[in-house]
Amino acid sequence: MPFTTESEAQIACNSLSVDQEPKRGGAKKMLTVKGNVLHVTILSSEAKTLRVCANGFLDHLALVTETIETFGPPLEDS
Repeated sequence: MPFTTESEAQIACNSLSVDQEPKRGGAKKMLTVKGNVLHVTILSSEAKTLRVCANGFLDHLALVTETIETFGPPLEDS
């Protein structure tokens, strides 16, 4: 997922990394930032679990991007 800046991508990554997938679900989510792009890898042995995890992640990602757009870019340290 591309963001305007690397800082915004890192904010999204930090926000989305807080919620770990439940162990009983069998899905594993890995987030990394390279430049201004948030990379997401979701692994699961079952299609249903993968779909549920991906849908939940996309809902949270939409909320994070809307929040960044609403409140503007992060302030630069002076």
